[in-house]
Amino acid sequence: MGDDYSYNTGEVKEFGVVDYVLFVLTLVISAGIGVFYAILDRNRNTPKDFLLGGRNMSVLPVALSLMVTFMSAMTLLGNPAEIYNYHTMFWWLVAAFLLAMTFAAHVFIPFFYRLGVTCTFEYLDIRFGHIMRVYGSILLILQTLIYAAFLLYAPSLALNAVTGVDLWGCCIGMGCVVTFYTTLGGMKAVLWTDSFQAGVIFAGLLAVLIKGSMVEGGFDKAWQIADDHGRIRFDDFSPDPKTRHSVWSMVIGGWGFWMYLYGVNQAQVQRCLSCPSVKKAQMAMWVNLPGLIFIVSAACMIGIVMFAFYVDCHPISYGIIDKTDQLVPLYVMDILGDYPGLPGVFVSCVVSGSLSSLSSGLNALSAVTLELLPARWLRGASQFKTTVLSKLMVFFYGVLAICLAYVVSKLGSVLEAVYTVFGILNGPLLGVFTLGMFYPWANKRGALVGTTVALGFLLWVGIAAFVHDIKTPVSPLSDRGCNYTARPTPAPPNVTAAPEEEDDEPLFDLYRMSYMYYTSLGMVIVQGVGIVVSLLTGKTDPKSLDPRLICPVFEVLIPCLPLKVRDFLRFGIVHEGKYDVETDIHGEKPVKDASVEFNHIENGQKPPLNGTRNPSFTPDEPRKENSAIHQNGVSETTHL
Repeated sequence: MGDDYSYNTGEVKEFGVVDYVLFVLTLVISAGIGVFYAILDRNRNTPKDFLLGGRNMSVLPVALSLMVTFMSAMTLLGNPAEIYNYHTMFWWLVAAFLLAMTFAAHVFIPFFYRLGVTCTFEYLDIRFGHIMRVYGSILLILQTLIYAAFLLYAPSLALNAVTGVDLWGCCIGMGCVVTFYTTLGGMKAVLWTDSFQAGVIFAGLLAVLIKGSMVEGGFDKAWQIADDHGRIRFDDFSPDPKTRHSVWSMVIGGWGFWMYLYGVNQAQVQRCLSCPSVKKAQMAMWVNLPGLIFIVSAACMIGIVMFAFYVDCHPISYGIIDKTDQLVPLYVMDILGDYPGLPGVFVSCVVSGSLSSLSSGLNALSAVTLELLPARWLRGASQFKTTVLSKLMVFFYGVLAICLAYVVSKLGSVLEAVYTVFGILNGPLLGVFTLGMFYPWANKRGALVGTTVALGFLLWVGIAAFVHDIKTPVSPLSDRGCNYTARPTPAPPNVTAAPEEEDDEPLFDLYRMSYMYYTSLGMVIVQGVGIVVSLLTGKTDPKSLDPRLICPVFEVLIPCLPLKVRDFLRFGIVHEGKYDVETDIHGEKPVKDASVEFNHIENGQKPPLNGTRNPSFTPDEPRKENSAIHQNGVSETTHL
C-alpha cells in the first residue's frame, strides 16, 4: 500500500464517485434543512422567529451550533498544519477555552440576556450613545465579512487540491448554498444545520485520526517520531511577546480572543439569546466546551500523525502541493484514497465547518444591520416586511462574502491570517464593551477615543508585520525520502528552518509581537485610554447610571468576597432588585430573565431597557430619579 503514496508516485489520488456523492449530499441536506424550516415557519414571519428561532430553542442544538460556529475550515486545515510546521504549543489553547468559557457563561451572557437586547451593540447605544454603536457595528460587519470570505476560500482550496474542481466555481457554489438556506430558514435552520454539520465534522476528524494512527503503527509511534524531531513541546514559558506561541501567548492571548468570540460576538450571543432562559443559555455554553476541546485536540493529533507520515518528504519541497493549507487534504487522499467515500467524508467535514460558521455570521450580520437602520425607515413597517428585509440582508452579505473571497486568497496561511485579522478588530470591540460594563465612570468620549487608539495601534502593528513579511521560521523539514524520479523537476535542497532576519528599524521588534496578543492588548488599550480620557473630560457619575448597564464582575466571579469589599467594588451602584420587573418569554411568571421582543422594530422606536426608559435620558447625563428608603436606612435610586 505504501508504494502508492504521493511521496513515491509524485501524484495525488483522485476523488471517486462515492466521494462526490457524499460531498454533494452534505450540501443538499444543509440546503434541505433551510427549505424545511422555511415551510414549517411560513406562518411565523417575524424578526423574532427569523433571528432568534422564536427564543425557545433547546440546549443541545444551541450548544452544537456554538461549538462549530468558530471551529471551521481554519481549525480543520490550519491546526494540523500548525503542528506539522512548528510544534504542539498551540495545544495550550484548550486552557484558554476554560478561562474564556467561565467569563462568557457567567459574566457576559447573563448580562446581555437580562438586559433584553437583540443585538449586543444596542448596549453601546444605551451606554455610550449612537455614534459608538455605529462605530462598533461597522467593525463587526467588516470582521464578519472578512471571516466569511476566509470560510469560503479555505474549503474551496482544500477541494481544489484533492479533486481538481475549479477553485472559484467551488467557492461560488458553496456561497450560494449557505446563503440560500440561511435566507430561507433563519436561526432555526442555522442551528439545526450546524447540529448536522457537527456530526459530519466529528466523523471526518475521527476517520483521519484513526486511519493515520494505524498507518504509523499506533499513535504512540507517531508521537515518538514527532518528539524526536522537536514537534512535541509544551514547556515554552518565554515571557518575550515576540515568541509566536508560548504558554502566555496561548493562554492569555487566547483567553482574550475566545472571550470576545463567546462573550461579545453577535453570532454567539445571538445563539444564547435563542434559549428560553439564562440557565439554559449557560448550560449550552458549558455543553459546547467538551466539543471544542475535542475538535482542537483531534486536529492537533492529526498534525502529529501527519508529520510522522511526511517526516522524510516535505510535500511542498517535493512540489506536489503549493501551500501549507493543502497539507491536510493531501494527507487525507494519501491515507484514505483507497477507501471509497472516506475522503468525501473528510472534505464534507471541512465544508461543513465553513458552512456552519458562515451561516452564523450571515444571520448575525442581518440582526446587526437591522438594528442599525434609522427608526424612521422602519416606522409603520409590518413584522412580515421587516423579516423580508432581514432575509434580503442575508442575501446581500452572502454575495458580498463571495466577492471578498478573492481578496483573502492573497493573505497566506489561513489560520494565522484569521487570528491576525480577528485580533486587530476583536480587541477594540472587547475593550469598549468591558469599559462600559466594568467601569461606571467611563463616558462616551473615553469609549470613542479608547476604541480609536486601540484600533489604530493594532492596525499599524498588523499592517507593518504584513508589509515587512514578518514570519516565524518553521521547524526543520526534510525531503530526503522523496522519490524525485517520479517528478519532472529536479530535487530542491533540503528544507530547514531559516534564521530570522534582523532589521535596523527600532520598532521592528514591535512588529514581531505574537498575533495571539492582539485581542487582549487591544482590550487593555481601550480600557486604559478610555478611563484616562473619561477622567479628563468629566467622568460619569455612577449614581446617574441604570444599574442594569453595569456588571458586578467581582461578585459574579468571586461571590465569597466580604461584604465591605463588595460594597467598595460596587462604586456606588445598587444591584439588588434591578431585574425584579422582568417576566419570562411567555409572560407567565416573574423570573430573572428578560424577554426579547421586536415591537420596537415594527413601530420604529428604540427598545426599552426591560422597562420604561426615560426618553430624555442620554449617555453620561443624569436621569430623573425617585428615591426609596429601605428598612436599613440606605437610600436606593430607582429610575423612571
